[in-house]
Amino acid sequence: MTTDIWAWVHDTHNQLAEAGHHRLANAIYEIPGHANEGRDDQLDAVFPEALASARALNLPWVEVYLRHWRMQNLLNKRNQGEQALPEAVDLLEFAHREETASCPQSVCTVQDFAICHARVDGPGYVQERLAVLGETLERIEPSRACYDCLSREYSDALEDDDRPAEALARLDAAGARMQSAGQRLSLRFHQSRAGTLHLLGRHEDVLAVIDAAEQAERARGQEIDGSDRRWGALLRARALAGLGRTDEALALLPTMAQAAEHANLRHAWAETVELLVSAGARENDTELGAALAHWVGYLDTAGSHRPCVDLLLTAGRLALRRGARTVALTLAGTGERKLAQLRRTEGVAEQIAELRAAAEALPVPELPVPPGELIELLAGREQGGASEAEADLIAAALERHRGPAADATDLVLNLAGVLGGLGHARAASELLWQRLDADPGHEHLVGMLGSALIEARDGEGVRRLADRLMATRPADAYWTRARWAAAESRWAEVGEQCALLLAREPDRINTRRLAAAAATELGDHAEAQRLYEELLVHAPPAEGAEPEEQHRTVQEPDLWRLITAATVNRDWAAVRRAGALLGIEFDEPEGPVEEEWQLIAVRATRANGSTVDLPAVRTGPATARILPVLGEELAVNHHDVVVFGPALLEPVPEEGTPERERWRPTFRYLALLDPAGYTTYWIDGGWPGDEAWRAFRDALAQAGYGVWVYSGDEYTITDPEDEDAMLPGVYAALGVPPTAQAADADALLRRLTAHWPHPLAWLELARTAGVDTAGHEEIAERYGL
Repeated sequence: MTTDIWAWVHDTHNQLAEAGHHRLANAIYEIPGHANEGRDDQLDAVFPEALASARALNLPWVEVYLRHWRMQNLLNKRNQGEQALPEAVDLLEFAHREETASCPQSVCTVQDFAICHARVDGPGYVQERLAVLGETLERIEPSRACYDCLSREYSDALEDDDRPAEALARLDAAGARMQSAGQRLSLRFHQSRAGTLHLLGRHEDVLAVIDAAEQAERARGQEIDGSDRRWGALLRARALAGLGRTDEALALLPTMAQAAEHANLRHAWAETVELLVSAGARENDTELGAALAHWVGYLDTAGSHRPCVDLLLTAGRLALRRGARTVALTLAGTGERKLAQLRRTEGVAEQIAELRAAAEALPVPELPVPPGELIELLAGREQGGASEAEADLIAAALERHRGPAADATDLVLNLAGVLGGLGHARAASELLWQRLDADPGHEHLVGMLGSALIEARDGEGVRRLADRLMATRPADAYWTRARWAAAESRWAEVGEQCALLLAREPDRINTRRLAAAAATELGDHAEAQRLYEELLVHAPPAEGAEPEEQHRTVQEPDLWRLITAATVNRDWAAVRRAGALLGIEFDEPEGPVEEEWQLIAVRATRANGSTVDLPAVRTGPATARILPVLGEELAVNHHDVVVFGPALLEPVPEEGTPERERWRPTFRYLALLDPAGYTTYWIDGGWPGDEAWRAFRDALAQAGYGVWVYSGDEYTITDPEDEDAMLPGVYAALGVPPTAQAADADALLRRLTAHWPHPLAWLELARTAGVDTAGHEEIAERYGL
């Protein structure tokens, strides 16, 4: 067996496809892309089924491969640390068993093990990382791709030990060995070298290395993927900021939204922004502080202890520049808590102590009113979101408060709310926990604490709160558990907890909403309809209700969700009753709703986890008929009638803009209502011209068939008369209705295309029809299809 991992992947893919295991075969090709590009939702959708299939087929090498690529995503794209550590350790052991040790991917689990320990505490685990990486590098050939990866990890470990010059020398030596062995250095290798040069202050060299590496990739005909483009731009921006070329750095710097979306960018992005702020080239505002605080909280929850501390120190320095005393003290407190989770604290402990001292030295604001009157004063001001200055005022009032306990609780609730809005959910929950002991009966304290714990992803805190409440306030305990289960998409548990709560307090409105949402997620649309109909009984109409009571009234989304559930259940009378409350006028007074409303898009999920927006005709308040002919990767096909969720997935563009002209309402696919029964086959060949294609399409439609073109103007095929010339081509899906056989479709296509100058091929349809496939195979070969 070859040690070339990608040759093994290619061979394994072909073997699985030939054996009929197409979904696993496709997953083997797709999962590395999902992992590297940070397509987390798609990876999470594909991985469990692929792993289960590999285990069911007793393919341990494939299991190693799949688990390694998921681990790469968890570590490099999601920045998980201690959260991923059990899997990293287990995978390393599994990959070195007798049945897996020879797998080409097994050695890569050493990299996973090293990265995971770096996320937990890179400096603290330097010796262990160097030992395991060094031993592995000694026993593998420099010609293997994993030599590149492991050499980069070895260099990273030296950097974490404050030895960047040695790290660069090690990288250069490894690069020379790989090139001598005939291996090309990867773009990631050059990016790693650029990172080391940055630590040495060699910013011009960083720019030169990235430029040369990307040019070499393009010269080889390799497209630079989105992940590498983002990382290359960030490396350049950081180098340019270090050189004082701030305008150029700002032009290249990924946006804050991109850094929020791609966790692997955040540390270098924050470092670059701090350089720009120091140079006066970028604003240091509350929005920046809140974003950094959210990212610190993410790393805290993920168990990436060292990156968390590094980032909070950057956030702390920027908070000091803004004069945000309470925020800086909060970050110092988080840092002090994190120190207990690091093995090696020298240097960083001193920096956290300096942060606290500097924060405490910031001036405490003067209160404009006595502490007990501050909340009322702030409530009367116009607010544009959480304010760091407001946090400082409330913290000062709380420190000086000597009045009634209820006033102190109100101050704590408001301070926790502001801190939560600024991204410090964990600190907010800690503040509320402390107050709960002093004022356990406060009306809003428990609900806000539950919200803060859920926002902080503190599952242990949620369980502790619910257990505490069970003895005296069981309804609040059930509600806390239900909300936490919903945050983790544990929908069956959501339903159970809501049912327990409703049994005690049947008039609860939001509980029914959450229970109905859970039932919808579980596909129990009858239960969802029952709950929404009960909500109409228990909740008063919204008209005339006070603003603070609006959430307890029937809302428009409640009626739309009732319509959706009733549509899946084919309860057309309920659809019409709810529609009447919304002011919908139907063409017919009774029976199924089958009308022609407007063109929309229905967002469906493919088997590989990716989504696609399907053009459709809306036929009712919650139904649509799908227009395209689709492949087997989707659960719907041509002319199927589907039910969609009521919420718009894309905002309506501004009136009068080109975007508004192109815009179509987009909704989430929910269920298949009436399958039309079409079977899809693919046709490929020469484009006959617009007029001939229109006639072809119309004739198919008249016979009850569907056709949908997937190729664009750029699609060309080989001209068999001149191999150097290309012809316009067409690649399309043919939808065969349930009333026709494959042989009927084959005969119809032959008749309709007989006069075309260049033929079409429909190999799979011909096989299914049982006709001779030699002609189709010849067409495919002659035209290079």
